[in-house]
Amino acid sequence: MKTTTRLLTAIVLLNIISILLSSCSTKRLKYFQDIPNTYSANKIELSNFTDPVIKPDDILIININTTDPAATVSINSRNGTYINNSSNLGSGSANPLLGYLVDKEGFVEIPIIGKLKMSGLTTAQAKTTIREKAVKSFNDPVIDVRFSNFKISVLGEVNRPAMYVMPNEQNTVLDAISYAGDMTFYGDRHNVLLIRKGLDGNNLTVKFDMTKKESLASPYFYLRQNDVIYVEPTKTKVLNNDNNVVKYLTLLATLVTATVVTLNYANK
Repeated sequence: MKTTTRLLTAIVLLNIISILLSSCSTKRLKYFQDIPNTYSANKIELSNFTDPVIKPDDILIININTTDPAATVSINSRNGTYINNSSNLGSGSANPLLGYLVDKEGFVEIPIIGKLKMSGLTTAQAKTTIREKAVKSFNDPVIDVRFSNFKISVLGEVNRPAMYVMPNEQNTVLDAISYAGDMTFYGDRHNVLLIRKGLDGNNLTVKFDMTKKESLASPYFYLRQNDVIYVEPTKTKVLNNDNNVVKYLTLLATLVTATVVTLNYANK
């Protein structure tokens, strides 16, 4: 009888441990855990978006449409130039980098228009600068300026680590993680590292705790071209997968239960 009681006690304890481990595993996967669970809207402070500025080595798509077809083709043909690139831009294959390369001094040289300083400007400011020069040669030119290589690298504990070319200028840390297929089971939501190269050439680092809503208000929450996101692994990674621990404990509890039932049946 005492043996049976001890076995039953062990079963209960194993089940309690399994439940606790499952609960802990679920909690550590959650983002923004300090947002209240309520059906009413919660006001959350968000970081103010500021337009990224052009830097040396950026590649710009510059389209200038004019009433002169030959001039339009001459200027815009650069946007169709393919540059062979072996780096993974999110698709696992070579991708076209289109447009005008900003040189080390921050200039681009546009046919007919000439050499213009682009670094330090937003794309909207660059558009204005180009137009001021273009109207001297063309009547009512229509101008568009965009980044061709607004790329972000996402590394560490994500499902698809790679370099990604973002579709627009307004991208966040969450967007980057989403493109990379979310964090893995081992991704540490408390430690997401941002590495950014400043205009002065120096690198800066910022850490985000993605379990806290205050991350949304960080001035670094919006990304800039060439940012690197690194998701650190949790300490439990060296202990193998927590899901396996729960699975084996549950299996052990089942086997012990079956053993107890068999012993009780045999003693009758």
